[in-house]
Amino acid sequence: MEKNVRITGLIPALAATALSVLAIAPTATAQPSASGPAPVVASETAVQPIIGGGYANNAPWAARLFSNGRQTCSASIIAPTWILTAKHCVTGGGLSFRIGSLDQTTGGTVANGVGIYNNASSDLSLVKLDRSVAGTYARLGQPGSVSVNQTVQVYGWGATSQCGSEANCQSQYLKVADVIVTGGCRDAYNGSAICARRGNGITAGGDSGGPMMANGVQVGVASTSDRQTTTAYTNVTAYRSWIQSVAGV
Repeated sequence: MEKNVRITGLIPALAATALSVLAIAPTATAQPSASGPAPVVASETAVQPIIGGGYANNAPWAARLFSNGRQTCSASIIAPTWILTAKHCVTGGGLSFRIGSLDQTTGGTVANGVGIYNNASSDLSLVKLDRSVAGTYARLGQPGSVSVNQTVQVYGWGATSQCGSEANCQSQYLKVADVIVTGGCRDAYNGSAICARRGNGITAGGDSGGPMMANGVQVGVASTSDRQTTTAYTNVTAYRSWIQSVAGV
């Protein structure tokens, strides 16, 4: 594939079935830890952990998703009453969000989800909040906002090291890592996705639903990862008309 090819549709590169979703099961007992840098952790059977990236210092649109009070996924706020996240993150019910804080345990605004709108053909979900949340919202990209070989940033509160169970090493603080776009692929629901390889970090359990940002605009939502070298983000730019029809942005 040529360099700087714009991602505007599906370019089969890596089947999502070779990867696994990034959510932490709502029934897990999560123990936040600030003792590791950015999106990491190899799968439980890997020989060594993957550690990379660093802590975010400016992400006012970031939202931590809780299901029935347990930390589960990451997300972003895109409008006063609308959260964008992964569809596989919202199946547990009892959704709440801490919005606008880099620390998932304090600060920001806490709001509950009162309506879930799932995209029929991809790993995207919009969640309507029970209140209007003031702040800075993630700007969404349009087709052509991201290119092959571009270095982009991914954000989340997911696992930070190999620890037997990803639920036991979730980060207390929001993390960020660079990844390099490799082309188009499929997400966990066979939807249009952006595949990327590890830069200085890679996503792991708990990063699901978190944003991929390219030049300051959101172009993806975390869907799957092999925890070592490759991750797939549902291509937000391919579903802009659906997002606008539901959330008005």
